Amino acid sequence: MTRVAAFDCGTNSLRLLVADIDVVAGTSEDLLREMRIVRLGQGVDRTGRIADASLQRVFGAVEEFMDLVRQHDVKEVRFCATSAARDAENAEEFLAGVKDRTGVEPEVLDGDEEARVSFAGAIRSLPPLPEPLLVCDIGGGSTELILGNADGTVLAAESLDIGSVRLNERHLASDPPTKEEAVAAVDDIDRALDACSVDPADAGAVIGVAGTVTTLAAAVLDLSSYDAAVIHHSVLRPDAVQGAVADLLAMLVEQRRALPYMHAGRADVIGAGGLILDRILRRTTVRSMLVSEHDILDGIAWSLAEESTNGGRH
Repeated sequence: MTRVAAFDCGTNSLRLLVADIDVVAGTSEDLLREMRIVRLGQGVDRTGRIADASLQRVFGAVEEFMDLVRQHDVKEVRFCATSAARDAENAEEFLAGVKDRTGVEPEVLDGDEEARVSFAGAIRSLPPLPEPLLVCDIGGGSTELILGNADGTVLAAESLDIGSVRLNERHLASDPPTKEEAVAAVDDIDRALDACSVDPADAGAVIGVAGTVTTLAAAVLDLSSYDAAVIHHSVLRPDAVQGAVADLLAMLVEQRRALPYMHAGRADVIGAGGLILDRILRRTTVRSMLVSEHDILDGIAWSLAEESTNGGRH
């Protein structure tokens, strides 16, 4: 049994998972899952730089999370960053600040590695599904589409520069967004999908992961609060997702923020993220999507446990 702490720092959020993992038995027990909306990538698409205010939000959350890591007596820590850190010209300032606060060398995952780790996390403990599996991971700065099999084999993967924060900043300036703004966002999404090497139509089953997808699941399920246990492995019809996205886009941000399942830091960008999911599902032939609370964060944790157990990262 190995106790690990996994950090996932994306464009919108910083997340921590502390878990006891038995690699040989293939089992794990979550001790702690925490998330803070830090908006690391705020403005990065426009300026090419991480803003000072964003750095301070991230560093404050990292310090808070490291207190929790120490309280759980964790020795194995892995910190991974994704889209915003890949794009920013001042990423070294971010990486140095993280290292000072965690004592570990943070890793900036390239798009291929992000996709592989996300797939590994998403497919753990799945019910039997027709293959190939398409994992759809919608982040704040990028979207990963990964096609593979239940044994972990990745057949094709691509990281697209479309994400909820990025598209919201590019196109959805009004509150609520105008029809013209939504059309511009859809055109942007469709151009990225047209050029993508992963064709959603090839999927035998679709697994949706990360905050945009799980929040949309809460909307479709009309939950009275965000309930991860109910959301995990819920099944959504594409037309139900489309309806939820349309409803959210028609609301003011203040109205979205008042929804009982909505994290306040996700309310302004959920419409853009929803449009990405809708456009992907329209290209599939499946009748439903499975939602998973397991994602890249779980993949990071397992990779760290495997490294500790086997002497090399897999």
